[in-house]
Amino acid sequence: MWTLLQIELYKIFKRPRTYIAFAAIAAIVLLIQLALYVDSDTYIDLLLQTVRSEYAVEGDIANGYFVCYFVLQTLLIHVPLLIALIGGDMIAGEANMGTLRLLASKPISRSTLLFSKFLASTIYTLLLLLWMAFLSLVLSMFAFGTGDLLVAKSQEIIIIREADVMWRYFAAFGFAAIAMTSVAALSFFLSLFAENSIGPIVATMSIVIVFTILSTVDLPLFTLMKPYLFTSHMLGWKGFFYKPVPYESIFKSAATLLFHIVAFVGTAIYIFKRKDVLS
Repeated sequence: MWTLLQIELYKIFKRPRTYIAFAAIAAIVLLIQLALYVDSDTYIDLLLQTVRSEYAVEGDIANGYFVCYFVLQTLLIHVPLLIALIGGDMIAGEANMGTLRLLASKPISRSTLLFSKFLASTIYTLLLLLWMAFLSLVLSMFAFGTGDLLVAKSQEIIIIREADVMWRYFAAFGFAAIAMTSVAALSFFLSLFAENSIGPIVATMSIVIVFTILSTVDLPLFTLMKPYLFTSHMLGWKGFFYKPVPYESIFKSAATLLFHIVAFVGTAIYIFKRKDVLS
């Protein structure tokens, strides 16, 4: 298994397109940081225009913690596209190059082969999130300093004391890892049915977009479907920045995402073990 995993990781990181995601995240985060560093007052005034009419808000609001929260809200919605670039290529890429049949004929079980591929795509996903965490949190703390975190919800403003912030970010990134892995599992599953990575990548993003729309539209049928759609639970990381923290809701969302991961990967392995590999 370890040898297979090393081989799959080598395949992933030898491709130039693998680094597109890291470069894209770096560019977006740095541009956001630059924009807030140059003119954060305008955004803060817009954010607090209704609050400042009744309360005096003082202190350095645009600190590193605030910048990181702003980046997470902006980027975690779009990261699934970057993850699908790799997950959708794990099996379809082999079929496109004509090496999948060769791999399937090796003296290793198909379950082990597929699981090593999924584990490699999961490691890629985690490294991408660690890169985002370094840029959005560590670099922001260095550039903007630290302080209390202001979180703006639709109907309220939450102030989290500095000493109570860091553990929330660790928990939020941990939850985000589960959410992004569910996207990797979906694209990995769809990759099984294609001989070109474009199809699984486009299909993954189409499913994410459609499910997200269904999750936000207030119609009775969609409301019934919402708890069962994995996209309804992907933003559960925000709960760690509420007061009080809705642990029950967060754990339920995490369990739903883990169920989807197991279902996607388990079904992919089941189908692949019985599939005639001709590519």
